[in-house]
Amino acid sequence: MATPRDLVKQGRREAARCTEAADLIVFYLEQLGVECVFGVPGGAIEPFYNALARSARRGSVRPVVARHETGAGFMADGYYHETGQLAVVCTTAGPGATNLVTSVASAFEEQVPMLLITAQTPLHTFGRGAVQESSCTGVNTVSLFQSITRYNTFVSHPDQLEHKLAAALMTAWQSPQGPVHLSIPRDVLAAKRQDAFPAFNLKHLLDKPPLTDESAVESFIEDMRERHKSVFVIGNGCAEAMGEILDTARALDAPIVTTPHGKGLVSPYHPLFRGVIGFAGHESATDALLDKKVDRILAVGTSLSEWASGNWNTNTLLNSRLIHVDSVEHNLTRSPMARMHVRGDIRAIFLRLLTELTGPLTARSDSADDPPPLRLVENLIDKTSFTVGQAQECVSKSAPIKPQRLMTDLTRLMPAHTRWFADSGASLVWAIHYLHPYDRRVASRRRSKPGRRSGRRQHSSFLFRASLNFASMTWAIGAAVGAAIGARGTPVVCITGDGSMLMAGQELTTAVQQRVPVIFVVLNDSALGMVKHGQRLGGAESVGWELPKVDFAAVAEAQGAVGYVVDSPLDLQRIDFDDLCAREGPSVLDVRIDPDECPPMGARVEVLNGKG
Repeated sequence: MATPRDLVKQGRREAARCTEAADLIVFYLEQLGVECVFGVPGGAIEPFYNALARSARRGSVRPVVARHETGAGFMADGYYHETGQLAVVCTTAGPGATNLVTSVASAFEEQVPMLLITAQTPLHTFGRGAVQESSCTGVNTVSLFQSITRYNTFVSHPDQLEHKLAAALMTAWQSPQGPVHLSIPRDVLAAKRQDAFPAFNLKHLLDKPPLTDESAVESFIEDMRERHKSVFVIGNGCAEAMGEILDTARALDAPIVTTPHGKGLVSPYHPLFRGVIGFAGHESATDALLDKKVDRILAVGTSLSEWASGNWNTNTLLNSRLIHVDSVEHNLTRSPMARMHVRGDIRAIFLRLLTELTGPLTARSDSADDPPPLRLVENLIDKTSFTVGQAQECVSKSAPIKPQRLMTDLTRLMPAHTRWFADSGASLVWAIHYLHPYDRRVASRRRSKPGRRSGRRQHSSFLFRASLNFASMTWAIGAAVGAAIGARGTPVVCITGDGSMLMAGQELTTAVQQRVPVIFVVLNDSALGMVKHGQRLGGAESVGWELPKVDFAAVAEAQGAVGYVVDSPLDLQRIDFDDLCAREGPSVLDVRIDPDECPPMGARVEVLNGKG
């Protein structure tokens, strides 16, 4: 496979010939290491697809065609989360652009760096009623994306393209990260250029450390020298610093909880882990925060949104015991009650704190890079106060299968490094509470000298992901496909409901076409489960939740995937999951769950009823 340097050299040779403006966009994507562009083609965006076709032939950036533009956006989202590369989506004019709104809004709320390229009809057609016109004299798509992007502009001339593209790409990675949008007419995309080679080295410009508030860091370290009784609250911004955070928690003997966003970053078998706080969380996590002996709560890498803060709970989290540590300054605006705000690179901050608490770090042997032995983790199970899968429903043998049993068994049946994506709805509630991804690590894999990147976990360190801020149904369907494309060979499971599958199940054929072995687990109860149970818990009218009975296994087979019907725990155990992981294509598990089991979502109902 060609290296990035080879691709740049080849791109330079191609740029020496007369190329089109669309090729310039591709050359910049090559420079940033992007491998896939997700979208749906059409007439107005055709010049960009021509450039992608030329790129794919030389083994570089290639198009991935989704079935719907929303699905394309979610795929790009999942691709970013697994690879750390820029999410890139392109669509044609008119409905191609409007179909993207939900996935772009989700990326905005989840702070996903995403480049959105939408087409316009040719400039000379503006104001004349052209088919799919999206200019200021038609359905103004630039205006449409204004409130859900960090940078949003119309490119009216080929000479504007490079500077606006560079500005967009740099903005996408600024804190807070988010989607950026270029709206480009077809004739501008197709404009001939004498030299389409990038004039700017954006990869170099983007490789900058986050700003650090040195005064706040010093105050934080000074405060923690007193070894207060602390609890760590881990959010999704902690991925690259988990080794140092775990070692610091161990040095302080501090319990660890995660937000729903940070779930999967800490092993459920870690002796200090107490579970998930907030939405669908655990009583043990709440008890850890309510401990009257605790005088410091370290909230790290979290936006402290509704679900991450336990419905803005002032007793457990949002109070004067709080110290908020984050690399994203915008997140600190959510905690004005905190006794201290500490902004900067999270890993660097905790490396300094750990050095202060334990003394200078020394390098270990290379064997320390390996995960702790399995027997070590198993020995920890009896020592942790966080119970894993011990509820009666988790061991029930009844049919239809209990959702609690399903989540418990899935964790045991899938490989340890599986990536789990959960869709909004009852499936998400069950997954947060009962699905515990098996991560062997209980500390950093290497203790190192300051400045050495040890035990660092990249984007792929996340074992569990969900759209928890914008909470889009069907997000996990697209995101799982995008993640599987970005990390071939890594097991990927999408946990979704029958409602989401009926809404966007056509993206299964994208997984078929891309030959990625995503396992779709469909919780099938012929209902919009969260609506159904939410109405019952809140005393509302029972209306609008019914869905038809659907055989999703048969639908999967008809679309070229493998399908299984699961009625009982025994049905689940008969499936060869190793075989599903090794397939060149997706599988669908149509799981007929017990429709009477109510997910642990009472706190959400209270907020909706004005009691939170």
